Amino acid sequence: MSTFLKILSYIISVLVALPGIVFSGGNTVNDYEFIIDASQQGDILPNAVSNINIWNAYESTEFSNPKINEKYNITDFVEYVQLMQCTGGNASRDLFVDPYNFDVLDDYDFSKLIVNCKGIVSMGMKPHLKLGSVPLKYSAKASEDEYFGTNIYPPDDYDVYYNYIAAMAQALVDEFGADEVLTWRFGIMTEYENADWFMAADKTPESSSAAYCKLYDYSVDALQKVIGENVFVGAHSMTVTEGLWDEKIFIEHCASGINHKTGKTGTRVCFLSGSFYDAKPGEFTSGKTLPETIGYLKTCAENAGLKNLIFGIDEGRILSGNAAGADDSQLLSRTVGYTYQAAYDARLYKQLFDSSGDYFSSWYYLSGGLFNGYPTVSWHIAKNISLFKGLNRLFTERVKNGVLYDTEVDTVAAYDQANETLRIMAYNFKNDVDYDKTADLIFNINVPQLNGKKVKVTAYVVDDNCNFFDEWIEDRKTYGIGDDCFGWSPEDPQIESTVTLKNPEARKIYFEKLRDKYEECSRLVPAEQVHTVTDSTLTLETELAANGVVFYEITPCK
Repeated sequence: MSTFLKILSYIISVLVALPGIVFSGGNTVNDYEFIIDASQQGDILPNAVSNINIWNAYESTEFSNPKINEKYNITDFVEYVQLMQCTGGNASRDLFVDPYNFDVLDDYDFSKLIVNCKGIVSMGMKPHLKLGSVPLKYSAKASEDEYFGTNIYPPDDYDVYYNYIAAMAQALVDEFGADEVLTWRFGIMTEYENADWFMAADKTPESSSAAYCKLYDYSVDALQKVIGENVFVGAHSMTVTEGLWDEKIFIEHCASGINHKTGKTGTRVCFLSGSFYDAKPGEFTSGKTLPETIGYLKTCAENAGLKNLIFGIDEGRILSGNAAGADDSQLLSRTVGYTYQAAYDARLYKQLFDSSGDYFSSWYYLSGGLFNGYPTVSWHIAKNISLFKGLNRLFTERVKNGVLYDTEVDTVAAYDQANETLRIMAYNFKNDVDYDKTADLIFNINVPQLNGKKVKVTAYVVDDNCNFFDEWIEDRKTYGIGDDCFGWSPEDPQIESTVTLKNPEARKIYFEKLRDKYEECSRLVPAEQVHTVTDSTLTLETELAANGVVFYEITPCK
């Protein structure tokens, strides 16, 4: 912000605080006005929240014994479940009868994987299987003591590894049928250019990139030979920050390199994804922005001649909170409970749409994990943004900007031709959990499709009124639940998890005295009005709280 604007901001903030001085809609410097034109339609929008990622599938029962939360059901919008590193890297992930019997290399046991896939399919979703890391018994240098507790080295014999992946694919085909498995997705490794995940024995960028490309080629060929040539497969890089080597090497290899397994040119690749993390609330990453992350992958693919790929984010949001628990300041769900997260998410999804990205995979949405608990603000945003799937994006223009507070106030709009439904999302974001300024928003909507009709306007406002976390913060003071009662960051909204809220006495207080209240506090109650579209125009006005998000659904009255 310029020095002039900082001085102006201070003067007006003083005036606003004085008795008798009122700034209302149309006059305040925090007004924002948008034009939305439903006659100018653009690209069809994807389901931005179609993926979730799971790290410890084999250590939990979420999919081996699935129980849908009928009240708050993630399967309403989640289409793919990413099981990360699901074919190896340590004893719990290596799919053998005895992972530590290094003398027997083919005692395959794929039952854990099959059980989880059955659970995912039974709930109406599709598995996205992240193959890797390499099993312990296939690498002489393997160790479970690496950073993520998995083997980071390539196989000693790629043919042995090929047989393992082929056997895994065959087990899936035998259980589910090739036609079903062809509707799934497969990825090779997680953050493949991250030295904490994968590198060659000599640890050099050149050897590590070559080893990964070889691992990819062998894995893809095994999948194609067993499941079918059209198997959906790709790879997940870091990209948001620099790795041991440049992912462009892998992308160019897929396009025009010599396939290590077949000897032919190129290797099948259907998607490229990256990670995107900010460091902590109020602190953007020092690496690439979300548009830059997706843009880099797209540019590399286009320059290499690869076409018709999908591009996504396979994990991310915010790494750590500003407060530390007993063990760690990391956020278990990679989100904070503050309403800040609502506008943060809305901003990310707009950036994803602007970048022509296809999805942003998340960790958890509910207070108790995947299926347990009640909604966080991230749930409310995901549920509503998923309704934009398949709709034509509309032209929007911000014609009046508020000038105070360093805010980002913006909107996305889309039209559903089949159901004559207009959808709008708008947010009032500042990268500050303590931000407290309301924005006055005006939407002038040109919607000739609904001219002369009465329309029902339903507003879903995501702010502190549908967030339990502000009540939780106050109740923590009342009941003396300090930061030392938490394992990971106490700013994480997944407070029913024993990893987050781990103190037994605090958990007893929560479940016996507080939980029911919080479920009620998390309810998102829509507001409805009826308007008439005159001269193809509809005007809406709202006051949007700091870091709040509003979704409008505009439909003809029946």
